Amino acid sequence: MTVAVFLGSLLAAMALGIPIAYALLLCGVALMAYMGTFDAQILAQNLMEGANSFPLLAVPFFMLAGEIMNVGGLSKRIVKLALTLVGHMRGGLGYVVIVAAVIMASLSGSAVADTAALASLLLPMMVAAGHDRAKSGGLIACAGIIAPIIPPSIGFVIFGVAANVSITKLFLAGIVPGLMMGVAIAIAWYLVAKREKVVPPPKATTAERMQALRDSTWALVLPLIVLVGLKMGVFTPTEAAVVAAVYALFVSTVVYRELKLAQLYHVFVSAAKTTSVIMFLVAAAMVSAWLITITNLPAELIALLQPFIDKPILLMIIIMFVVMAVGTAMDMTPTILILTPVLMPVVKAAGIDPVYFGVLFIINNAIGLVTPPVGTVLNVVAGVGKMKMDEVTRGVVPFMIAQFIVMFLMVFFPALVTVPAKWFAG
Repeated sequence: MTVAVFLGSLLAAMALGIPIAYALLLCGVALMAYMGTFDAQILAQNLMEGANSFPLLAVPFFMLAGEIMNVGGLSKRIVKLALTLVGHMRGGLGYVVIVAAVIMASLSGSAVADTAALASLLLPMMVAAGHDRAKSGGLIACAGIIAPIIPPSIGFVIFGVAANVSITKLFLAGIVPGLMMGVAIAIAWYLVAKREKVVPPPKATTAERMQALRDSTWALVLPLIVLVGLKMGVFTPTEAAVVAAVYALFVSTVVYRELKLAQLYHVFVSAAKTTSVIMFLVAAAMVSAWLITITNLPAELIALLQPFIDKPILLMIIIMFVVMAVGTAMDMTPTILILTPVLMPVVKAAGIDPVYFGVLFIINNAIGLVTPPVGTVLNVVAGVGKMKMDEVTRGVVPFMIAQFIVMFLMVFFPALVTVPAKWFAG
């Protein structure tokens, strides 16, 4: 009955068009009323405590780093470097998208910010070169969702807080899976591009490549600082976010000098608006998470899935399909916050490594950003590229399928995630 009250109140609120954060609060109220222990003071206290977390401070700073990166010229130089390296290949502009997306993912951790930058810089170039507009938009969308997987990742920060799992271990475990996602869409793009008769740009000279490398060196140093600092224990993920934001600000204002002081206000306001949405979601979800624990809902779910507890791969397949279904109707952050407290006890009961589960869970949620009808990244590409939503949806299919194949390979072969994770963690 508890499960019915939880899901019924949440789905009913969402069906009425109530924003997710308020729907989560109403879900909490419904659970308290069902238990006969409604207390507005407890509700407010848990709401405040939900956002009162030191690790969550990483979210605003990573968001700020992403905003500064796009406005301050770091994204533009990374795209130029990728263009000189692989732009001359058959379908080269598509590979430029993928290489630039992987590099930018190691800077910001925000799928929306990276996709917006890639779409504004590269979509017009791809269309002008003769590539199919829908497939180009689909490639950019699927390349943009690599950002929540390769560290630093806002998704890993939120999951780590909600699941009480080491964010540093999640960051290090996400490196190889993120690269595999990039390789998957590169293979899909190769199959798509070879059917198109597009003349690639001329091959860049060695001098042009070296110049592009010199121009982007300051941007490329940032992920090295973050990853080495985390691996060596120099700073925590939250401190790494501060380092990333300060470094991006320094490079944009002092080295590249593309970010003017007059623009700082708008950059900070934009980052603050996005952060406020995420943090309110987190706070509201923590109310539901607390009540889920109090009502012993995870125990009911464990009893329901008891036949699969001794079959971890089969259990993971079931969970992945559930997350895929939820991802078609819900954005990444609320999905993480709603499902994590419900699924983690089941995962632990089955003896599945929480870090391994976290990586696959975030990959699935990231792909959910490009699954219709509520694909946030699809909306970004459609908006920036002035495309119809159904056009982007059609173009994203081959690349989304490639990424799902990689995800299920990791389900059947956990060593693809766990072995590199242990190596990076030392």
